[in-house]
Amino acid sequence: MKRFAELTEQEILALAITNEEEDSRIYRGFAEGLREKYPASAKVFDEMAEEEVRHRTMLFELYRSKFGEYLPLIRRQDVKGFIQKKALWLARPLGLDEVRKYAEAMEFETARFYRKAALTARDSSIRQLLDDLAEIEDEHENLAHKLGEQILTTDARANEDETSRRMFVLQYVQPGLAGLMDGSVSTLAPLFAAAFATHNTWETFLVGMAASVGAGISMAFAEALSDDGSLTGRGAPVVRGAVCGVMTAIGGLGHTLPYLIPNFWTATVVAFAVVAIELAAISYIRHRFMDTPFLAATFQVVVGGVLVFAAGILIGSS
Repeated sequence: MKRFAELTEQEILALAITNEEEDSRIYRGFAEGLREKYPASAKVFDEMAEEEVRHRTMLFELYRSKFGEYLPLIRRQDVKGFIQKKALWLARPLGLDEVRKYAEAMEFETARFYRKAALTARDSSIRQLLDDLAEIEDEHENLAHKLGEQILTTDARANEDETSRRMFVLQYVQPGLAGLMDGSVSTLAPLFAAAFATHNTWETFLVGMAASVGAGISMAFAEALSDDGSLTGRGAPVVRGAVCGVMTAIGGLGHTLPYLIPNFWTATVVAFAVVAIELAAISYIRHRFMDTPFLAATFQVVVGGVLVFAAGILIGSS
């Protein structure tokens, strides 16, 4: 790799041309990734890609007038300290907010890099060229805002925000809620059965830990293997599985940890309180994200929880 200060004026201009071409293809990738669910934002990135092509043409005409037809292949990864971008445009599905922030950061960081390099350049022509490139990148950032105002009307943005909310619910809330419900409810019976059978807080804690961790692992694999997300749009199965598994374990550990308290009845009362909080949290999440009436959600969750809870106590006390 070469240091930026070692590049000739020809190489700097060639690097700028390559950079403009690469950015254009990145924006095309964003547009294609967003087109199905966010058509208005996809159109914004189509326009930005076209603008990058026009800037590349302008830079290449300047290059050709000074250095001829040969354009050396020099890319950002060939220059030490140049901005390295993760391949977000290859991910599917694309997150709308993440893509918008990525594009803004891409233009801002490139402009900042050019300006910083201009301060260290000794040759006046190179310094002027870097300043000009920084101004072009600033224009790109302003263009993104301008195009967004023209294409992303209030209605279009509202529709895309609603789509983004639904995707968030599908990819994170649903698997997380399923895990929290399973972990909170399914571990009640073995935990309280062990508690009332032994009246030993440490043994009860071990049973609760085993039930919580085991349920978390089971739910993680079940969620990940149930749907690869290609048709439902529910996102990467590994992410969904991890979310579901972690929330399952958390749901069980919530009422298991109180049994670290040595006194049995104190630990049990605290565990009862934690169970009530868990069921209330599940009811709120169902109401907030799943559009379930709060009273109906509370009734459904509480009835199921109480039945499992009672079963555990009865079995443990027999």
